[in-house]
Amino acid sequence: MKLEKIANIFVKIAERCIPDPLVIAIGLTGLCFIAVLLFTPYTAIQTIDAWGASYWSLLAFTAQMILILGLGHVVAHTKPINNLLLKIATTFNSAKTAYIGLTLIASLCSLLSWGVGLIVPAILSCTIAANLKERGIVIHFPLLVCCGYSGSLVGMLGLSSTIPLLLNTTNHFLINKIGIIGLNQTIFSSWNISLIIIIMTLIPVILYRCAPERKACIEFTNQINPNEAPIEDPKNHHLSQKLENSKYLTLALGSFAGIYSLQYFIDGGALDLNSLNMIFVVLGLLFSDSPKHYIILLSNAAKIAGPFLIQYPLYAGLMGMMAASGLAEIFIDGFVSISNAATLPVWTFFSAAILNIFIPSAGGQWAVQGPIMTEAALILGADISRVSMAVVIGESWTNAIQPLYMIPVLAITGLSIRDIMGYSVIVLIAMGAIK
Repeated sequence: MKLEKIANIFVKIAERCIPDPLVIAIGLTGLCFIAVLLFTPYTAIQTIDAWGASYWSLLAFTAQMILILGLGHVVAHTKPINNLLLKIATTFNSAKTAYIGLTLIASLCSLLSWGVGLIVPAILSCTIAANLKERGIVIHFPLLVCCGYSGSLVGMLGLSSTIPLLLNTTNHFLINKIGIIGLNQTIFSSWNISLIIIIMTLIPVILYRCAPERKACIEFTNQINPNEAPIEDPKNHHLSQKLENSKYLTLALGSFAGIYSLQYFIDGGALDLNSLNMIFVVLGLLFSDSPKHYIILLSNAAKIAGPFLIQYPLYAGLMGMMAASGLAEIFIDGFVSISNAATLPVWTFFSAAILNIFIPSAGGQWAVQGPIMTEAALILGADISRVSMAVVIGESWTNAIQPLYMIPVLAITGLSIRDIMGYSVIVLIAMGAIK
């Protein structure tokens, strides 16, 4: 059976069976609540208390993600960046080159920063689809969006991978047991680099071969244009209006923030969500026409941030229930009990992949899983660097179908999770076989 037909089966199943991400988050919360009552000594009230106590624990991350979505959207809709994206889009002369090209662009961006790799390809997918449509080239927009999202999945194996960076710091919480684990043993190891190369080689081809026939393609329907500030007669401006429409004010603030960002990286600062957001602030201010124009861009971007405000706290509460009740520990111990020195990384991979559905945060997952897997590795004599990377690789695997990380992509592109989940399942299967 052709891959296109297999993909079509998963697409139809997704269209019929996959609900909105909010429904999925509610369902996972209920499932976790029942599991805690069945397998741990926690009572219903204790479980609800654990949920509520952790509900707001991801506020900083939620704000970071809303800002990266909003500020990235602002930058993409300024005229200079919009023109750059259009130039990139015009380099694709067929649906095939667009599918493969966007997947590779997303992979390269995410290896630098998973935040960049998540947002930029989503914005670029809209620009590419609109440009191809103008030129009469038919492309299946949901598959193109999935290409961008799937390409970003290697980001957890790249320079912004949370767990390897944590283990390479001098004050991580397991330092007394395992010391510092250098990046040459994790993300810069030969086997991790080989895995990245294999994924970047095979996934674009697999996704391209999933493309439906021309008549079944769903084309991009929105408009991608820089949002223009209203043109007003400068003769009728009061001082306040002149300030609102002054390019010099945004240039001044953008330069001020730009100097800070430059100095931050000169002093050895890392590219994380905060520094990435600051870069977006700088670019947005420098490339907008005025403070008023910048506010218009930001207001338009804010309209797509709503889903974050309820769904991210739900996952924070979910994490709290699993961690406080001991359910996550029971789950992980089950895998450890059937492991030896050789198989521990393998079982760690599978446990991390499943746990990621309920705790979709590398840092949060390592806080729960790290101490248990580290202790097991020391007792069994397993390679701790491979065990820690097994958590990373397992997490990145099921991110292919993790609704939490799809939310910003869906918000930018205007699609529903049903539109891309069928193709994401194909990516999940393919990456599982590779890993």
